[in-house]
Amino acid sequence: MNKNIYDITIIGGGPVGMFAGFYSGLRNAKVQIIESLDELGGQVNALYPEKTILDVAGFAGLTGRELVNNLKAQLLTMQPDISLNTTVKNVKKVDDFFAIETDKGTTQSRAIIIATGNGSFKPRKLLADNADKYENNQIQYFIKNLDDFKDKQVLVAGGGDSAIDQALMLEKVAKKVYLLHRRNEFRGLERMVSRLKTSSVELVTPYLIKEVQPADGNQITLVAKKMRTDDEFKTITVDKMLVNYGFVADSKAMKNWDINLQTSHRLLKVDSKMQTNIPNVYAVGDQANYDGKQTIIATGFGEVPLAVNGIMQNLYPNSNAPIHSTQLSK
Repeated sequence: MNKNIYDITIIGGGPVGMFAGFYSGLRNAKVQIIESLDELGGQVNALYPEKTILDVAGFAGLTGRELVNNLKAQLLTMQPDISLNTTVKNVKKVDDFFAIETDKGTTQSRAIIIATGNGSFKPRKLLADNADKYENNQIQYFIKNLDDFKDKQVLVAGGGDSAIDQALMLEKVAKKVYLLHRRNEFRGLERMVSRLKTSSVELVTPYLIKEVQPADGNQITLVAKKMRTDDEFKTITVDKMLVNYGFVADSKAMKNWDINLQTSHRLLKVDSKMQTNIPNVYAVGDQANYDGKQTIIATGFGEVPLAVNGIMQNLYPNSNAPIHSTQLSK
């Protein structure tokens, strides 16, 4: 193996990218991870460190922070090169390797695994009068520290899995939790919806928040309009509001790369081995798209061995990929 060229460069240091780094090490690949944020863990670490993750095999439930810490400990056993706070500006094909240009310099790699999730992200904002005055104080978009909500009156706005998870999580520490959604039905997994309906969380449906007003004691009053009515309103006064309307993702940076990656529904189209239309460029996790894809962490973890083993077979045809887990060793 050429010591000056990486076998595999993983672009993205979220949970799936971290596992890809570990698994690449199991295959004795020379590997580097490039992450644009200043720490590993991706969206899970940045946005959902306190959220309980339920789709990781072998765990009845663990927080996002625990998952990231476990993956980091696992990854570091392979001693990969890790570049944090580093943005990939361009990827060029040069002879039999790729030149990866970043804002910190250029490296060379024989293969690439793209594990960037949905790219850069920002929350969908609360579009209500005066909402911007209270952002990052009474109005927040994710839970960094659960203790910030201890003994507080809290309203969660949203109707999907994340909103339900957050409401149930806050129920353990908050004085009172409301969950407001513009529909009567919730979009979460059946088990989580059942737990919600038997919890102490007060459901406010079908309402949409139209205005935020100041209240005594550093609280805010939320004015919500009942859907399909003209003048039916409800007011709720809380210490904090948590908005969970999802996130707007942006993966436009890849469009500026010299390699022309084929997309499907704005994601990278891959084959059964996770390879894109460019030989030795693979994608895993939320950025990879194929028929029947489920965008959950468990799926991304399962895609990693397919990608890594596919790469190693291409780079080193005489190497033997492990058939069973018992054949893996470090």
